Amino acid sequence: MGSAALCEGFGLVGMETHADATPADVEALLKELTRRQAPALIFLEHRLARVAGAWLQRVRDEGGRIVVTEVPALNAPSDYRPAVDEMVLALLGPSALEDKEA
Repeated sequence: MGSAALCEGFGLVGMETHADATPADVEALLKELTRRQAPALIFLEHRLARVAGAWLQRVRDEGGRIVVTEVPALNAPSDYRPAVDEMVLALLGPSALEDKEA
């Protein structure tokens, strides 16, 4: 779920896609998947993954049957920072994510 360009690539490999999805679309899909108890692997463009709706939060808290991961936007991949970066910084400090070349 994300921009049309991102979804086009996933569609080429046979995945079901939802182009130009909104946070409300994400919530509706997750509600339906939960209701049907359907297993799923959901790729969300990071702008959608960061909007914590009730169903997205519920799926993340439960874990297991529905797995949600985020992917960077195609037009700004270098601006992407995974949510896990914040946890790493909090635990290990600012130098933990620095690029350390030999």
